[in-house]
Amino acid sequence: MSSRGLRSRQSSGVSRIRDDQITDLVSKLQLLIPQIRRGRSHKVSASKVLQETCNYIRSLNREVEDLSHRLSELLASTDIDNDQAAIIRSLLM
Repeated sequence: MSSRGLRSRQSSGVSRIRDDQITDLVSKLQLLIPQIRRGRSHKVSASKVLQETCNYIRSLNREVEDLSHRLSELLASTDIDNDQAAIIRSLLM
């Protein structure tokens, strides 16, 4: 990399992540992902950890959408004058 590029990167406040930091972050992710955590007896590549992390986040997103939809249906079926339902609706909006 040219010194000019290095200077502009340093002056813009962008810092590089070291390999050991990446390894540490991947290890932490590995502990958070149930599919990987179950099979901890073997070494998992960083690529696999990142792939499983993306899959897990997508799964959680689908679950949130499903629960939101179910909650909306439940609230729609409750009495509109119910104070508790009104509070819940206001929190969701």
